[in-house]
Amino acid sequence: MAGVEKRSFESPDETRTPSKTVSQIVHVGGNAASRLTLEPGWRWSECIKPVAGTDSCRLRHLGVVQSGRMRVMHDDGTVLELGPGDAYVIEPGHDAEVVGDEPFVGFEFEPGTAEEFARA
Repeated sequence: MAGVEKRSFESPDETRTPSKTVSQIVHVGGNAASRLTLEPGWRWSECIKPVAGTDSCRLRHLGVVQSGRMRVMHDDGTVLELGPGDAYVIEPGHDAEVVGDEPFVGFEFEPGTAEEFARA
């Protein structure tokens, strides 16, 4: 096994494209990471819920925002807005939506979430 490994999101191992969503997944170092690009007007409950089949997102997210803004509404009543440069953890049980007219681009590193998000 090499001591250094890299992968590029420009040639991902897998790409998923539900409504207003592009999820690009790369496998590196025995893990998966994803780049999410979400169009203006994207909302989890409208774009991903039909794929996930749950009332709210049941995945844990750990990531960083490259560009755009997202509002997260957690089932516990917490509402938080994320923007460029923000690192985040979002626990299971939430909805989210892109805020404004710029696409949201974020990178996610939570083990398992990249493998499951937006999978039909």
